[in-house]
Amino acid sequence: MSRFGQFTRDNGLTLAFGTGFLLTLAGQAATGRAELNSILTTQNLHPLTVGDYLLSSDFMVDVTENWQSEFLQFFLYIVGTVWLLQRGSPESKPLGKAGTESDREQKVGAWATPDSPASASAGGLRQALYSRSLGIVMCLIFFLSWLAQSVTGRVAYNEEQIRELQDPVGWLTYVSSAEFWNRTLQNWQSELLAVASMAILSVYLRQRGSPESKPVGAAHASTGVEG
Repeated sequence: MSRFGQFTRDNGLTLAFGTGFLLTLAGQAATGRAELNSILTTQNLHPLTVGDYLLSSDFMVDVTENWQSEFLQFFLYIVGTVWLLQRGSPESKPLGKAGTESDREQKVGAWATPDSPASASAGGLRQALYSRSLGIVMCLIFFLSWLAQSVTGRVAYNEEQIRELQDPVGWLTYVSSAEFWNRTLQNWQSELLAVASMAILSVYLRQRGSPESKPVGAAHASTGVEG
């Protein structure tokens, strides 16, 4: 197998979903610009070029709105599954393993192996941070995306206010408004529903060959078993 073939095989999930992300982002930009230009034209305003639209608050608020809800989902799921269990679900740890587990089970400190990350065998703050680094990074991306959504959303909202000859609002006023939280909570509830559905449906339903599913013949009560 060539190096390229091996690389694509070893990174298939990232490459496939990364490519899909870029294609859908481009599609969103094209359709979003067409929709906004249609509105601007009816208001006798100049339409935006592709470059202008990509830098506009209208585009950025839609992008960051989606990102923050997705990373909130991952953060809550990663941290929540440390302690919360679901009998029969492959998305859950076995019923008797709630919690952060022992150093031996996690292969840290004296139990680290030669091929363990260096931070796993280190002690103190370095190990503590690395032990929670996935959740920390997901939470940070969520917060930054939420902040970017609030900033760009305010700009887009104020542009609409000005076009309608209304007074613009400040950031605190916008983030406490019904308009902001209506958009935000719509995304959050859909992500939470998706996680809850995956956790319970995977108890009874199967997808042969998928690590997100139990083996087809596994008992419904089998917990923490992947296919």
